[in-house]
Amino acid sequence: MSRPQPLTLTGFLEDTGARLRYFDMGRRVSPLSREQFLAFERTDLPYPYPMQQKAWFALVQIHAGQEDDPLIWFLQFDLDEQGKLVQANRDYLIHRFLEIASEQPHPGELGRAMQDNPYAFAPREDKMANLHAMLQRDLGQAPSQYFAHARDYLSGRPGWDQWSFVGYQGLADIAARQDDPVLAALLTGAIPHLPDEPLIALCQCLENHSPAPDLAEALRARLEQARRVPATRPVLLASLLRGLSLADEDLLAAAIGEVLDLPQANDVEVLAAIGGRAWPALRHPDLAHNYLERLASDEVEEDVFNHCVTDLLRLPDMQGPILVVLRGEQRSDSLATAFQRLLQA
Repeated sequence: MSRPQPLTLTGFLEDTGARLRYFDMGRRVSPLSREQFLAFERTDLPYPYPMQQKAWFALVQIHAGQEDDPLIWFLQFDLDEQGKLVQANRDYLIHRFLEIASEQPHPGELGRAMQDNPYAFAPREDKMANLHAMLQRDLGQAPSQYFAHARDYLSGRPGWDQWSFVGYQGLADIAARQDDPVLAALLTGAIPHLPDEPLIALCQCLENHSPAPDLAEALRARLEQARRVPATRPVLLASLLRGLSLADEDLLAAAIGEVLDLPQANDVEVLAAIGGRAWPALRHPDLAHNYLERLASDEVEEDVFNHCVTDLLRLPDMQGPILVVLRGEQRSDSLATAFQRLLQA
């Protein structure tokens, strides 16, 4: 006789009649499937995008008749050494829900469980903007009031220097709807002309989406242009890599390899962008070796090496590729020493 499945947050909330959507809110704003999240809840699988040994996610509840006003909870649960859920966190929350439900059966009242909740958190404004852009798209809603102005600016009509009047939410809306060929062409045409500041903001939105090939090539060309200017700020290089982080893996790997050859690659912004956003490309052994050697160089602080390497090792699919390099015969003495210090920390 099979054992009954333990109560999950997913099952409890679906029993209230809610349709659920899940989004990682840690590294990027990334949709999580129901199957993915349920496997995490049951500790069958580690959390796919851990950050600071926690799962940071949005739980979106859509009730019948309230599709235009979904209820969103932002939660952060602790992870164990294997990256799996510490179930006591989730069970505490369910216990609070059960207490409230016993007093007041209306599903909307469950939100009181978020008050003074140690597992609730407030996301940064840029992540909120990108989440709202994705939800409006997925629920068939019109984009925000900032969409039209951002679209007009990206056409170049007002002048590329008029970026200070563009709302960040509008850029997030366009990035979320880039599967529209008209908007994809608009973005692709704007990339060569954007001043640094709006380009950095746009890349912060694009990092949450897989760019179409033409758009990826435009970002790659802009990165190549920036790479040839010795005075290019590290934040611009980092932002362009973030914008490319969900592009074709070979294209991304080539871009990272070229940036790692620059003096600016010692900057923490660049190193964090590669490890924290563009990590899939580090499955390439040569690229992982170059990245880790750069981290272990004398120009980079030991704390930066420790943080970036520890962060990579906690990603479910990256521990193997990174350890192969860290323990490999081709590693330099400086990389071997940095890794030994990390193990002793």
